[in-house]
Amino acid sequence: MSKFVCSLSLCVFLAFSTIATAQNLSPVGLWKTVDDKTGKPRSLILINESNGGYSAVIEKGLLANDTGEAICDKCTDSRKNQKIIGMAIAKGLKQNGNHYDGGEILDPENGKIYRCKMKLDESGNVLEVRGYIGISLLGRSQIWNRVE
Repeated sequence: MSKFVCSLSLCVFLAFSTIATAQNLSPVGLWKTVDDKTGKPRSLILINESNGGYSAVIEKGLLANDTGEAICDKCTDSRKNQKIIGMAIAKGLKQNGNHYDGGEILDPENGKIYRCKMKLDESGNVLEVRGYIGISLLGRSQIWNRVE
């Protein structure tokens, strides 16, 4: 009977430690994006948290022709004609269980703003970022990888 109790205790401990680790994961940090068309690294994005809200800023372009001088000439809000490097492209995301939603994301290539949600994998190193219109089915996802 004591072996059973010890085994059960160990299982419960491992289950709770796994849950605690998953709950402590955060998207805060530096992420590498990949170009949808070429499959090559495109940019580094820094995600920050402030007062329970998450935002993402383009820190650096990784394409060979990226001089850091590109502007968002297709943007229609306050970001119009601002440099893309240093620009906040996502904002207003709030944690909702194991994912983040309620915010918006800008595509600087076309100037369009989409609703946004993000989901962090169990390792904390892969972030699925989805921009969509109306409902989540009408959109596209990107996978961002944490930079260590």
